Amino acid sequence: MPEGHTLHRLARLHRRRYRGHPIAVSSPQGRFATSAEVLDGRVLERTEAHGKHLFHHYGPDLVLHVHLGLYGTFSDVPRPVEPPRGLVRLRLVGPSHFADLRGPTACELISDVEAAAIHARLGADPLRRDADPERAWARISRSRAPLATLLMDQSVIAGVGNVYRAEALFRHGLDPLLPGRALRREQWDALWADLVALLREGVRRGKIETLRPEHDPRLLAPPDRGAVCARRVYAYRRTGQPCLVCGTPIAHSEHLARNLFWCPTCQPAAAA
Repeated sequence: MPEGHTLHRLARLHRRRYRGHPIAVSSPQGRFATSAEVLDGRVLERTEAHGKHLFHHYGPDLVLHVHLGLYGTFSDVPRPVEPPRGLVRLRLVGPSHFADLRGPTACELISDVEAAAIHARLGADPLRRDADPERAWARISRSRAPLATLLMDQSVIAGVGNVYRAEALFRHGLDPLLPGRALRREQWDALWADLVALLREGVRRGKIETLRPEHDPRLLAPPDRGAVCARRVYAYRRTGQPCLVCGTPIAHSEHLARNLFWCPTCQPAAAA
């Protein structure tokens, strides 16, 4: 599933390509046809993302809400406009580009009140200026749930998915099963600041890369060319491979039906 940086990149891209222009909106697939007719020809006023949700604002009570889910994609192609390929739920045509949305979990036209309700149920987004890390800390510091659960709870922190969870916990040496209430305040402050930095870098690069300079094979002298393509992260999907810091095989288990990756040495279990 795309993580928060992907949606913020889309919001920025659509702001640059389409904001301030009347947009031709259609639904080649037909499933969004009625709402597309309402939006067709209207000026896109602003775009924003909150966690894994994308919002296009076309005026009072005209908000396009998109959640990509597991399979959703949003293309961006220079004009001229081409015939749709595959099941295109939504097509946006602007002055220079057109965008096709395929396979989203949600693509709906909602009111301002409904949009506000979605924002209200989402947690602090490290990429938003209005993020309130104190609200997230209040939830985490009182919870018996493990960090692995809390970091993926979109009502606590919005935008963090499986990759950022694994990598942030590794970078701070935190046991994924540590209860939230056992996390120290200084650990939370460092973790939040790192999530902000990692997600911002994800927006800038368009991909997730979490290695610190001392562990990045591209920065070795000479660079380790054989590892450049293979090593971008510390733990995620590296089951059984040696930890880049200590050499211990990366561990894997399932946690709430999601894959969990960590280093047993660098992220030791807290003493009982």
